Amino acid sequence: MTDDVTPAPDPAAAAGSARPRRTWDLVLTIVFLIAYLLGTLLASFSAFFLAFAGDSCGASSVCDYDQMSAGMMVAFIGVWIPVLFVVIAAIVLLVLRRIAFWVPLVGGALTIAITIAGWVIATTAVRPLG
Repeated sequence: MTDDVTPAPDPAAAAGSARPRRTWDLVLTIVFLIAYLLGTLLASFSAFFLAFAGDSCGASSVCDYDQMSAGMMVAFIGVWIPVLFVVIAAIVLLVLRRIAFWVPLVGGALTIAITIAGWVIATTAVRPLG
């Protein structure tokens, strides 16, 4: 009597067509995400120093306080807007086993750009007299 038992399909062979998991990308993405979040926190904190932009207001310059407040809010709150998109995009790419380490790097560039924009908006609100 012969056994007509077919072997069960090998899950590793079936997964062979899927993308391989890249451990280096997972570790690098997590490290970059942590650094990105800490950098965003630091950039947001730096917005408090924009209050010093108005130190010379009244004595030697004319200031637009609304514009200074807008610049401070852009630098304080605006940097947190990309965080949600960056974290979600990185997680989705990791689940799909795509290269994801670049996502926090792009988020860091956006944070720098938004911080600079906030500082420019706030500092251009101070115009010297004469």
